[in-house]
Amino acid sequence: MFQERLQSICDSIDGALAVSLVDADGITVESIGDGPGLDLEALGAELLAQTRVISRDHRELAMGEVRQLSVTTDLYTVLVSALTGSYSLLLVLEAKGSSYGKARFELRRAKLQLESDLA
Repeated sequence: MFQERLQSICDSIDGALAVSLVDADGITVESIGDGPGLDLEALGAELLAQTRVISRDHRELAMGEVRQLSVTTDLYTVLVSALTGSYSLLLVLEAKGSSYGKARFELRRAKLQLESDLA
């Protein structure tokens, strides 16, 4: 069921290498695409753990929940976008030649489409 939605996200963003649906424990539910040397399961688990720590700190500072986190390296830009309390999307973009703004827009759009499927 999620394969088609994830493929649509990946296809709509220039430079998208992979997208994964990840649960709150960092376990990959479904993935589309890959990149050379990408371990999507490990990446999802690590970034979700970091997002939880940042969210906890932001709650303590009364700043609210983290809805989206991005990390840019020499090779990739990785975005984690919260869908529901239990699921997030992990999107991996090429560092060069990808559309960061379009990626953020498509992740917000995907949230609206996937929320009902995940309820």
